[in-house]
Amino acid sequence: MTLEAVILAAGEGTRMRSALPKSLHQIGGAPMLAHILKAAGALNPAKIHLVVARRGGDLVKDAVERGLAARRAEELLGKICWATQESSLGTGHAVMQAMPAVGRESTLLVLYGDTPLLRASTLARLAAVKDGVALLTAELENPDGFGRIVRGAGGEIERIIEHKDADAAQKKIRECNAGCMAAPAKVIADALGGIRPDNAQRELYLTDVVAAAAAAGARITACHPDAIEETIGVNTQADLACAERVFQLEQAREVMARGLCLRDPARFDLRGRFEFGRDCALDINVILEGEISLGARCRIGANSVIRNSSIGDDSVIEANCVLDGAVVGANCVIGPFARLRPRAQLADGARAGNFVEIKNSRVGRGAKANHLSYIGDSEIGAGANIGAGVITCNYDGANKHRSVIGEDVFVGSNSALVAPLRIGDGATIGAGSTITQDVAAADLAVGRARQRAVRGWKRPVKKTGQ
Repeated sequence: MTLEAVILAAGEGTRMRSALPKSLHQIGGAPMLAHILKAAGALNPAKIHLVVARRGGDLVKDAVERGLAARRAEELLGKICWATQESSLGTGHAVMQAMPAVGRESTLLVLYGDTPLLRASTLARLAAVKDGVALLTAELENPDGFGRIVRGAGGEIERIIEHKDADAAQKKIRECNAGCMAAPAKVIADALGGIRPDNAQRELYLTDVVAAAAAAGARITACHPDAIEETIGVNTQADLACAERVFQLEQAREVMARGLCLRDPARFDLRGRFEFGRDCALDINVILEGEISLGARCRIGANSVIRNSSIGDDSVIEANCVLDGAVVGANCVIGPFARLRPRAQLADGARAGNFVEIKNSRVGRGAKANHLSYIGDSEIGAGANIGAGVITCNYDGANKHRSVIGEDVFVGSNSALVAPLRIGDGATIGAGSTITQDVAAADLAVGRARQRAVRGWKRPVKKTGQ
């Protein structure tokens, strides 16, 4: 039987106190909806029906299409069918909006865009039930807020009662509805036709499909998640933070199983894709975003942020560094407190020390800028030494210009190199110089006012009474 999925993503995030549609709030650097799409997509459904609200629906559609395009997931993008819930009349009503495009002979998997921790393996087990309706249920220590699974005298599932509609006895039930269900589409369609808004919310509940299907003779089966944390649904900012920590701990366990040393798995955030070589170690509070690649034996210091960057073998990123779109070679040392901006490229053995910022520049093999320097739009030759306080003046107020600094150049401290500029191999720039003209190879350039002494000069003295 063909599998199709419906994902309900019409939540407006009212309890999150946000103008952003709820399903677009992020877990691990990606919208919650992206996580559930990934899990559903792993089952290779023929279609994925996304139900969005009238207000904010375009934001959801744009985010999904851009995200899938960025991942080059054209096949998954081609399976998506959009439906709009014009008014917020409940989860049952939301599913009704997708049903005209669902094949009646398909198996239909119904999911929620605010349950980002559900695993593909759990969904596969749910979708594999061939007869009647399959529900995802879990025994919870604190079931407050969850719908309860009501069973008959023989143990068969009769219905789901929402928390707000449950009586005192029903609220003691610990078996809860985790939100997902699977059934033949015709069973769900027929059951949807019989539900009514006879509840505290005055809404059409999808959960009422269970009672309707059971009354029609359908078998109701309970399936359980691989991990209880999968049942976390996000309705508030607190829920979001809880789901984030669960997700990050799962990722920490996964990378440690692959050999990564994490000094404290509870203080690690991965918000993208991460590849690494053997014997790498990350200190606390390291954040990895986007596409990250580490060679072997790399060390990342505490409180560093690495975004869309690659780092070669045996390189060290000291504490409190930010790398964004950088390429770092082997045996480099960065930081502490260094910032590598997009298109910063450091060859093997290069160094960028404390409070050094490098942007759109190539730093040659063994070259170093050890402290308090800005290098922008520049070529730094192998073995060059950039002194403390050196800046490349690359911007004239309208356009950017490049500086080309040759091999084995020594630039003295507190110098300003005004681009466009070329400094030849082996040249020396005297400390405190402002260099505005090209410097030939092996020359010494000094561009500063001549020092003079004033004999007999007296320092001003503060006048009395002032």
